[in-house]
Amino acid sequence: MWERQAAAWRNTALSRPSVNPLCALAMAVLLSMLLVPSLFLTQDQWDKHLPTVEQNSSLNMKFDPKTTKLTWDCQENTTYGECVLIHKEKGQIKKKVKDKECQCTFQDCSLHGGVTLTVEVNINQRRISETLVYLNPGGEGTAAQNFSCLIYNADFMNCTWAKGQAAPNDVQYFLYIRDSKKKIERECPHYLKDSGTHVGCHLQDLSGLTSYSYFLVNGTSQEAGIQFFDSVLLLKEIEQYNPPNNITVHCNESHCFIRWEKPRTRKTLSIREFQYQLDIQRQSNTGSSRNQLIVVSGDTGNKYSFPRPGLRAKHTVKIRTADARKAHWGAWSQPAEFGSAEPESSLVHVYLLVVLGTFICGLTISCLFKRFLGMHRLFPPIPRIKDKLNDSHQIDHQILWEKFAHDVGKGDKEEVLAVEEVAEAPANA
Repeated sequence: MWERQAAAWRNTALSRPSVNPLCALAMAVLLSMLLVPSLFLTQDQWDKHLPTVEQNSSLNMKFDPKTTKLTWDCQENTTYGECVLIHKEKGQIKKKVKDKECQCTFQDCSLHGGVTLTVEVNINQRRISETLVYLNPGGEGTAAQNFSCLIYNADFMNCTWAKGQAAPNDVQYFLYIRDSKKKIERECPHYLKDSGTHVGCHLQDLSGLTSYSYFLVNGTSQEAGIQFFDSVLLLKEIEQYNPPNNITVHCNESHCFIRWEKPRTRKTLSIREFQYQLDIQRQSNTGSSRNQLIVVSGDTGNKYSFPRPGLRAKHTVKIRTADARKAHWGAWSQPAEFGSAEPESSLVHVYLLVVLGTFICGLTISCLFKRFLGMHRLFPPIPRIKDKLNDSHQIDHQILWEKFAHDVGKGDKEEVLAVEEVAEAPANA
């Protein structure tokens, strides 16, 4: 049918020599599409039409966990292939197979939980698929557990682990570290021991390690096979940063300014990759008054300002550092002091002083008043002698003796004798 349709189009094209060349080109393209439709199928669609060969044709797959390389026997006319690693945590990890290559190399990943590997290749327009299951050799529960590592002071790293619950008494563990490029591999130079068993490692030289590193802890025993434990760690995430350097505080009449320098790290990082936490405390006689912790981003220029506290208040500030993406805080810096050494009196102290002063003043006035009354009773005022010559002029100030007479029965009455002065007569001559 497709041939007759094409012949009719050709006869039409020949009978019309004046046809536009663009129309002829379009007809030719359409004709080729009708004659060869299979050329426009994608590679995946084409593969779906290929028959799948049963497992009787083994590829003899081999997996090397040290190099994470999967190999198989090469056969002629291999045109397309794919490797798949099925991980319990990461799921499927796929790799394309180049023509005439019979191997796949995967990036480092933890293998202690076991993985499933699958190879699919097309040989002579037939699909061949084979699966290999890789298991962790050794007794269950014998591998090292609770593995963790920490980088500190930019140059040192400690790794620790615990003995497996089912591990025999004579088990011995060994740690190996490999960079992500799989070029440098080293064994732990200094082991930490517990009853003779290696349970940790201390490294003083981290040169040669890349951002991602592969850690392997395997074990040996005369009594049973020991499973291995492995992990891929991002060194940036396990580094604990030091406190900032050169912390200074300067205050003016209105504000205080805190400045610092970013700490030294294993790799040089920009200021945006840090975050800082400030702890500002006010000191007093009763202890320190803790304020809310303040988080400052690294892109603010490593500085922080706040309103100046009381003129006589003494404060301290401490700062610690963490990665901007993960709040894994390091150690606090030494406290930096600012403000007067003399603590500022609090409102409570002022209130107590006012109350105490009022009480003392009241007590003093009361004592003076009581003393005045007592002196008045012991020493009453002495009456003055009546002055008859000035009675007419000072009647209001006259003092009568009768008012000061003793009560009846309390003493004898006194008789008052009036004495008058008589002028003496002059002598006769």
